[in-house]
Amino acid sequence: MNWADFSATEPDLARTVEDRFGAFTHHTLATLRKDGSPRTTGLEVRFLHGELWLGMMPDSLKALDLRRDPRFALQANPGEGQSLGGGDVRIAGRAIEVEDVGTKGAYVAEVEPPQPFHLFRTELTEVVRTYVEDDTYLVVQVWKPGQPLRTLKRT
Repeated sequence: MNWADFSATEPDLARTVEDRFGAFTHHTLATLRKDGSPRTTGLEVRFLHGELWLGMMPDSLKALDLRRDPRFALQANPGEGQSLGGGDVRIAGRAIEVEDVGTKGAYVAEVEPPQPFHLFRTELTEVVRTYVEDDTYLVVQVWKPGQPLRTLKRT
């Protein structure tokens, strides 16, 4: 399921997630190294044309990780202090490298990334938002493809 499908299914959560990622330029990407251990790195993301795009430098370790094992987790930059305006948001899924010249060209025309670069589109497996409601409840919203949005509240 791509970003457009998720947005159609859960438009309010999708808007909140896009707003959180849009609040800052750099976010944290987790990939898997050759030995299976996690690697975290900074990354810029784009929501364009119904897709969540991950762009990265040529032969970067994160790109090589995703080529080997496409699973990833992405966390929005929490920002300054402890306010987490809009909550903490995370996305998990699989990254598929885009080789199609036309698709890459359309991305380049809009984003103007440094050349050359790797471009990955994403297939979502989970979207999570965690926030505090009324200074009382910790609220966790969890979405997975084919399942209704789950909302858990804890005091």
